[in-house]
Amino acid sequence: MNSISKKGLLAVSSLTMLLALGACDRFGGTAVGERAADRTGQAARTAADETKSMGAAGVQKIDDATITSKVNAALAADKDLSAVKIDVDTKDGVVTLSGPAPTAEAASKATQLAKDVKGVTSVNNKLTVKAG
Repeated sequence: MNSISKKGLLAVSSLTMLLALGACDRFGGTAVGERAADRTGQAARTAADETKSMGAAGVQKIDDATITSKVNAALAADKDLSAVKIDVDTKDGVVTLSGPAPTAEAASKATQLAKDVKGVTSVNNKLTVKAG
């Protein structure tokens, strides 16, 4: 094989390799690096959404605990209800009152005090009227 043929073959081989390598960097009209960046961006958005969801769930639990504390404080501040042990439970903003109440009026007042607390969506009054 003469030197011109070797040089021509080397040139054609080199050009073929360059074209093949250039084609490897493209797939479906999108560069490999661009696809990886898109996937990374999507993964970051998904992780952010999941973190927000988890944060919202945590906020709900904190809000329920805060509501329970505020309802307990309102009941303790009331002269008719401060001596009575009323159990307060909160789930998703719904307050459940249980235990004894000295009068029907006191039970009704406990419901109103709970409803007046910010974040309360409804009140389940399960208080039983027990005189004495």
